[in-house]
Amino acid sequence: MLTIRYDREICDGILVTIFGDLLARSYVMRDIFSDSTDAMKIAGLQWDIIWENRSENFQTVEGFAAQLVDAELIVLPEMFATGFSMDVDLVAESETAESESFLRNFAMKSGSATLGGLVRRGDGKKGRNELTAFDPNGQKLVDYRKNRTFRFTGESDHYENGTEVVTFDWGGGTICPLICYDLRFPELFRRGAAQGAELFVVIASWPTVRVEHWLALLRARAIENLAYVLGVNRTGSDPENEYPGRSVLFDHMGNLVADAGEEPGIVSGEVDWQAVRDWRKKFPALQDLSVS
Repeated sequence: MLTIRYDREICDGILVTIFGDLLARSYVMRDIFSDSTDAMKIAGLQWDIIWENRSENFQTVEGFAAQLVDAELIVLPEMFATGFSMDVDLVAESETAESESFLRNFAMKSGSATLGGLVRRGDGKKGRNELTAFDPNGQKLVDYRKNRTFRFTGESDHYENGTEVVTFDWGGGTICPLICYDLRFPELFRRGAAQGAELFVVIASWPTVRVEHWLALLRARAIENLAYVLGVNRTGSDPENEYPGRSVLFDHMGNLVADAGEEPGIVSGEVDWQAVRDWRKKFPALQDLSVS
C-alpha cells in the first residue's frame, strides 16, 4: 500500500494562498494530513466454504476484493481454503504452498495485510492447524499454530497442538491471532495481553449449535483484556456441521461494533488504538496481570 506523507506547513501554506486562511486551516486538520495511526480499519470475510476445494474458495475471496479497498487488515476464517477437514493428506499445504501463496498475492494485490487459516504438515502423520499473515509488500507478518485442538471433534487425533502465543505489530497497534477452540481458554489471551496485544483476532469454524457461546466468549475476552476482539467465522455447512456466520467486532469495553449477520458477507469496523490505551491508563487492570 502506498503511504503518502505530507509536510503540514507546506500544505497549509499552499492552501492558504489558494483558498484563504479559514478554509485551509480547516482542511489541514483532516486525517489526510496526520501522521497519526490512532485507528485501523479491518474487515473479516465470511462465506460458505466449499469443502476441500481450494480453487473455488480462492475465487470467492477474490470476489470480495472490490468491497475491501479501505481495509488495512483483511481476515479470512480457519482453514479458509478447504473447510475444517480432518483429511490432512488432502488439505495440507504442498511444496508449492497454494494457500500461503494465495494469501501473499492477495495482500499484494489488495494493498492490505491479509490473514487466513491453513494446514501444514507436522513432524509425523499429523498436521498443524495454523494461520499466517502477509503485509502488502508480500512480507510475512506472523505464523501461529492453534494451541488447543478440539478433542470433541477428533481434531486432536489429526493435528498437533501448538505451544506459543504470538503477537505482531500492524496498523499502529499490536495484534494477537488465535484459532477457534483457543477462544475457550482465557489463559491464552492473557499471554497475548502480557505481550501488549490491543486487538485479538480469532478465526474459526464455529458451528451454529454453539453460536451463543461464540458471542459470549468473544465479548468476555474483550472485556477482561481491555482490548478489541475480532471474531471471523464461516457460513453454510460441511459434512458435519451447520455454521452461523456471525463474524463480529467487539471493542475494549465489550460493546458490539459490527456484526456480519448469518449470510455471506463482511464484518468491518475501525479499531481505535488510542481509546484502548486511554482506557488501560484510566482502568489499569492489566497491571495486576500475572502470567507464568
